[in-house]
Amino acid sequence: MKSSVTQIERRFDIPSSLIGVIDGSFEIGNLLVIAFVSYFGAKLHRPRLIGAGCLIMAAGSLCTALPHFFQGQYKYETSVSHSTNANSTENILPCLSNQTMTEDLTTHETRAACEKEAGSSMWVYVFLGNMLRGIGETPIMPLGVSYLDDFSREENTAFYLACIQTVGILGPMFGFMLGSFCAKLYVDIGSVDLDTVTINYKDSRWVGAWWLGFIVTGVVMLLSGIPFWFLPKSLPKQGEEQSQSKNTELTTVAEQENFLPQDNQDHEEKEKPVTFSELAKDFFPSLKRLFRNSVFPVIILTALVSVNAFIGMITFKPKYMEQVYGQSSSKAILLIGIMNLPAVALGIITGGFVLKRFKLGVIGAARVALSSSLCSFCLLLTQYFLHCDNAEVAGLTISYQGAPQLSYQPDTLLSQCNMGCTCSLKHWDPVCAYNGMTYASPCLAGCQSSTGTGKEMVFNNCTCIGEILTPGMNMSAVLGQCSRKSDCDRFFKFYMAVSVLGAFVSACGGTPGYIVLLRSIQPELKSLALGMQTLIVRTLGGIPPPIYFGALIDLTCLKWGTKRCGGRGACRLYDANAFRNTFLGLLYALYLLTNLLWVFLYFRIVKRQKKISLRNQAKENGLEGNEATNGHANINIVKNKEDLDRESTI
Repeated sequence: MKSSVTQIERRFDIPSSLIGVIDGSFEIGNLLVIAFVSYFGAKLHRPRLIGAGCLIMAAGSLCTALPHFFQGQYKYETSVSHSTNANSTENILPCLSNQTMTEDLTTHETRAACEKEAGSSMWVYVFLGNMLRGIGETPIMPLGVSYLDDFSREENTAFYLACIQTVGILGPMFGFMLGSFCAKLYVDIGSVDLDTVTINYKDSRWVGAWWLGFIVTGVVMLLSGIPFWFLPKSLPKQGEEQSQSKNTELTTVAEQENFLPQDNQDHEEKEKPVTFSELAKDFFPSLKRLFRNSVFPVIILTALVSVNAFIGMITFKPKYMEQVYGQSSSKAILLIGIMNLPAVALGIITGGFVLKRFKLGVIGAARVALSSSLCSFCLLLTQYFLHCDNAEVAGLTISYQGAPQLSYQPDTLLSQCNMGCTCSLKHWDPVCAYNGMTYASPCLAGCQSSTGTGKEMVFNNCTCIGEILTPGMNMSAVLGQCSRKSDCDRFFKFYMAVSVLGAFVSACGGTPGYIVLLRSIQPELKSLALGMQTLIVRTLGGIPPPIYFGALIDLTCLKWGTKRCGGRGACRLYDANAFRNTFLGLLYALYLLTNLLWVFLYFRIVKRQKKISLRNQAKENGLEGNEATNGHANINIVKNKEDLDRESTI
């Protein structure tokens, strides 16, 4: 979905705030079932629940792609009729042919009939399909992580978890690469003559084959869920002999002693068969025990703020690269897929390796996570100074005479040079003049005639171009927006280097952060804790960010497109400086708060760990007199004490 945000926004002519709602529907799906799946799923067959989730995700992906097959062909916004007949002698007069289109359309058809034909409300299917994907994804992390942690050695859990997260990054990486490939394919490929399309994938009106990626991923998810149906409900504890009794549930008593326990611990009781009603009755007491944990709420709050920043960044980062650095949508998506995401994968596996190599406990994990967060924030700060100037568009970012001028008002698109052309101010059909300036349409450039057909069309005798050229210079323009200045590519390379390094450093704290959560709660509440974290973080950290990021980004739009049936469509051009200040400003505020919370969480964990160490020391001293009769218990406590001492000195 993240790689298709721009294409969906353009296809349905919707603002960034609405695309944020659509993107957040994934988290809404999670919200509907996460609490029940996490709690009751832990008591049921976890692998099969994950397999069922994959099936639902596949159905959601196919539902998301449905609008393409119900909508008519995409008709991009244009100000003139581009003939593709090579034998045509038609000479289009842009200065005299620009006042039709939308204005005339709404006089011949009612708006309701037009919108029905255009399928303008079909984005609802995308919303529902994405929600289904969110429902299907629900059991994967909370049940999968708890399943892994239950049956692996404690010292191996961090490494296995890092491997899972790293492999999980490969999915988004290939997803972004697939999104980049689809973004270069025209949305109606196979059903239209591409020679009649006068725009290319670099144009802000271009819509790629966004639907194709959802069909491919739907099939992949359907196939990937098959193996989970054949996994057993439980496995023998890694390193221990398999129990001969099939009726006894595996427990992890030795593992439980190394967690940060609460005051009330009754882990020695054997599990008894329970009914569904008994499970439901125990839900709220378990929830109360979980939130009475002094560390868990702080972990949730820290993750919540961090995810707000991450979701907002990853959702609109491709658009940021388009508007600030002049990159095409497909290139921005591709670079994220082949550079940023592999760096994230490497960072996650590195964080897990560090924990395993140095045998870090909960304090060491918190220290690694805090250091990673602080370093990545410093790298993020440097991005503010790596930027390009606004694209030079006459009447919007620069005057027709070439002087800097920023305007959010459409009236500034008019000038003395195009007053006699009766141009529409609503259309966006940019042309690039030989003076390096972009004009919103051939009419607004004052072009009197044209030659050529299709993408090769050239507009001649453009009066507005002559306002900043000496007499005798070329007064022609070609279709498309002009490229940015040459130094913009240099800034973009520096930006990508800093961005990739920041992604790596930030990801190094991912696995330690998970370990802090797992080692700070009672073992029997693991699945519930992971589920509640997913519920809260995805509800408040996954749904709102795309909406408020998108709404604030919309405020920086300089030129809105026009829908086929009239009304405001998707944004065609942003104020790059205002976009950068808004986007990075939100990220700085959220990540600063994240770091402050990590500092507070670290000191709270240290304080709590010291209390537990003193408690174990007191128990050890009380059992020294009974060493001969209870030596096994004494040995266990001493072992835990040694582990705690080693952990507190890291």
